[in-house]
Amino acid sequence: MLKKWWKAARIYMDKRMLTMIALGFSSGFPLLLVFGTLNLWLKDAGISYAAIGLFSLVKTPYSFKWAWSPIIDRIKLPLFGRLGRRRGWALFIQIILLISILGMSTVKPADAPLTMAFFAVIVTIASASQDIVLDAYRIESFNSKEQGAGVAIFVLGYRFGLVFSGAGAIWMASVMDWNSVYKIMALGTIVGMLAILCSPEPAKDEKKAEISYTGSFRKRVKKFLLTAVYDPFKDFTRRTDWALILLFIFLYRMSDAYMGPMAYPFYDDMGFSKVEIAYVSKIYGMIATIAGGIAGGLIINRFGIMRSLLWFGILQGVTNLMFVAQSYAGHNIWLLIFSISLDNVSAGMAATALVAYLSSLCNIAYTATQYALLSSLMSFARDVLAATSGFLADRVSWDIFFLMTALMVIPGLLILIYMMKKHPRQI
Repeated sequence: MLKKWWKAARIYMDKRMLTMIALGFSSGFPLLLVFGTLNLWLKDAGISYAAIGLFSLVKTPYSFKWAWSPIIDRIKLPLFGRLGRRRGWALFIQIILLISILGMSTVKPADAPLTMAFFAVIVTIASASQDIVLDAYRIESFNSKEQGAGVAIFVLGYRFGLVFSGAGAIWMASVMDWNSVYKIMALGTIVGMLAILCSPEPAKDEKKAEISYTGSFRKRVKKFLLTAVYDPFKDFTRRTDWALILLFIFLYRMSDAYMGPMAYPFYDDMGFSKVEIAYVSKIYGMIATIAGGIAGGLIINRFGIMRSLLWFGILQGVTNLMFVAQSYAGHNIWLLIFSISLDNVSAGMAATALVAYLSSLCNIAYTATQYALLSSLMSFARDVLAATSGFLADRVSWDIFFLMTALMVIPGLLILIYMMKKHPRQI
């Protein structure tokens, strides 16, 4: 038994994991530079709360990255394409990201808020584009059995990137001006550049992946739309129960997504101070999420994606019930540490399993396009339906609220069990 676990864990020693942690870092660090960290800079610059709220619109391109994913998926860049289709796009985008973050570092927000917004939008578009190509690179670098471990290490690097541009940037801002901080943040792109330059292009069927577009402009556009946009949709719909698969992706993480927006208001109602909340959620929570992600990758590699999805899904519901106990205990810091840690471990496992599952669904000929579409559906529950959680919390007690969120795992698990019974070879 121990030998089997050791064999499963050996994937973490693969040299590809060094590339994944660096690319995960490169994918993660730009997010807070146009969100939380930027908001703090704007506040320090005396920008009004209304204007800071409007700045959140610069993140909109993250929700629509699927719209231009076919271009990144199918077109090989001139000059940069010598590195390979994935590596060429990655390096090109990282250069744009470097230039645009440096652009932000030259602006005084109070004097030129529109200029700051312009550079922030460019950073967001570049960051979203980088996510498209790096997700494709990750998927194509591992076989289906290795996807869980690859996701776990990529997400680990992603969280290191968030620490760099979040806590790291805020600490730097306490000893230097914000413009200097963002100049240092721009250097974070070098991590991804070095990883891309020092790593090989993932193996794939280039004949299927690339299409030669010849003929008149109209014919080239028509052929591109057919092969890069229509074909990925058509290919996915050839799967048995494809609509059920989409519904499962939408529902699987609904439980955690729905309770997420109400977590901090709940902690505040229980009497926890901002320092206690920050300490427990950011330190214990981050450690637990990373541990859950790594453990999830190991379990997936040992037992497979489908079984892992089932176990981790059940665990999501069980850990949500811990907050029912917290609602009765009130201000109990030790129970909060235990509840958040357990919840984040299960969240890290479930997220790793779901991303591995999405990766396994992608046809290698349309990796970037199909993954961008599937991941957008995965985030829809978090970004849209979870916005209604406050209405529910206003109408029921906290114990009932968390009980209801725990029960939200059931629809997704029922679909999963049905698919496992219908397609036992996938287990």
